[in-house]
Amino acid sequence: MEAAEKIEIDLFLQAVYQKYGYDFRNYSKSSIRRRVLRGLSHCGMKTVSEMTHAVLYDKTVFEDLLTLLTVNVSEMFRDPSFFRALKQNVFPLLADQPYFKIWHAGCSTGEEVYSMAIMLKEAGLLGQAGIYATDSDEAVLDKAKEGVFSLNRMKGFTKNYLEAGGEASFADYYQANYDYALMDKSLKEKIVFANHNLVTDSTFAEVDLIICRNVIIYFDQQLQARVFKLFSESLNQDGFLCLGSKESLRFSAVANDFEDVVKEEKIYKKITAV
Repeated sequence: MEAAEKIEIDLFLQAVYQKYGYDFRNYSKSSIRRRVLRGLSHCGMKTVSEMTHAVLYDKTVFEDLLTLLTVNVSEMFRDPSFFRALKQNVFPLLADQPYFKIWHAGCSTGEEVYSMAIMLKEAGLLGQAGIYATDSDEAVLDKAKEGVFSLNRMKGFTKNYLEAGGEASFADYYQANYDYALMDKSLKEKIVFANHNLVTDSTFAEVDLIICRNVIIYFDQQLQARVFKLFSESLNQDGFLCLGSKESLRFSAVANDFEDVVKEEKIYKKITAV
């Protein structure tokens, strides 16, 4: 990255933070650079400085860019082996509680949240669960609340569902309507969607399971440390934390607060009290 470009991007991120409260300053430098330049192309502008000026004086420009700046890649039952491991190793322990809370942090458009609701329903645990799904991007939260997905994605989702150990017909969980699939109301009414920014906001709640997969990988070490501390403080003792396949707690300051449950699937259990 050239020095002038780095300065422009740093100033753009500072402007976004000071004007709108979204803090991308500690995201991975290479990752945020790609997204800022993608936004530049999207806006049809020549320089990042020009885009900074537009963002400062036109909120609609920022709102249009926000989805490009955040990472919103998801699918239902992504990494089926993870969901199998969750069902086999975590669900039986959650079942012992009359009520438990799950936090999907960085839920994007909601695919993995609905996947969790389906797995809980098949395990007979949905009635005991409070599912909270958060993201900092209101646009993707709105999509998640709607629970509407392109019908042409259902074939891939069905394959993942079966590989994850699904026990019914995946088609039972949605209604097909022209080119779209609407998730079943019984799943949607168990999920509370809310705005929460992992970068700037404080502890979310006292929860028993946190799912935050393939989000931390985009943060630098300083921001990862903050978020891991936030997760540790948000979890009840003996609660579980699930990360993405390329993410790990092992070199963090809170590493000793956790033990491996399923090492290869990055499922951890909190073993120390706050």
